[in-house]
Amino acid sequence: MADNDIFYSKENLDNYLKQLGKKFRKLNGKYTDAEIILIGGAAIVSRFNFRNSTTDIDAFIRASSVMKDAINIVGDENGLKSGWLNDDFKKTRSYSDKIPQYSIPYKTFSNILHVRTMPGPYIIAMKLASLRPYKYDRSDIIGVISEEKISKEDIITAVENLYGSIDSLQHSKEAVAFLDEIYSSIDLKNLYDEERSSERKNFQLLKNAEAYGEQLSADNLSEVLERAKKMASERKQK
Repeated sequence: MADNDIFYSKENLDNYLKQLGKKFRKLNGKYTDAEIILIGGAAIVSRFNFRNSTTDIDAFIRASSVMKDAINIVGDENGLKSGWLNDDFKKTRSYSDKIPQYSIPYKTFSNILHVRTMPGPYIIAMKLASLRPYKYDRSDIIGVISEEKISKEDIITAVENLYGSIDSLQHSKEAVAFLDEIYSSIDLKNLYDEERSSERKNFQLLKNAEAYGEQLSADNLSEVLERAKKMASERKQK
């Protein structure tokens, strides 16, 4: 869990994508188009105002193998970390092969790189599929709902379109309960702030655990977090 993250805002995200379009066109020629669908934090930063930046750019990439070279070159030229734009999310619970079907246009760069993003209900559906307590999943869901006034029915439809049903989500009961909490809340701003604060604390607990020698992996993060919470609570009571 790195401390030296680079933050991507809407402005520098567009700038890097513009450079990527030029570099891809130069390497691949002007006759073969490429498509990138922004996912997660990058999709939110590109379309919404409640969140100013993200530390990674997850994307569904449909392009020739040259795209990887173009991504690496743009990263090197701008001092970005390796894999600054990647499709690693395909290994996570939020992935669905139906994502392209429901994506919407964002911008085109160099007449060859077509960048797309996801509609609000589908961003929420993917966040519900992950629902990680140490990332901004829960607060992002509240932020998107607050800004776009999305109905619960539209979210359920998006979940069904991507994953079959809400019951198929790994944390389905938690997802349903969280949606119920949001739509029964009379103060979404306060709920957003509470979730954001909790997510930051959880992330810090994991960083501290890692510093004390815990080996973190995608499989044990929840377990390590619960153990870290328990230890923090016990220390506070002493």
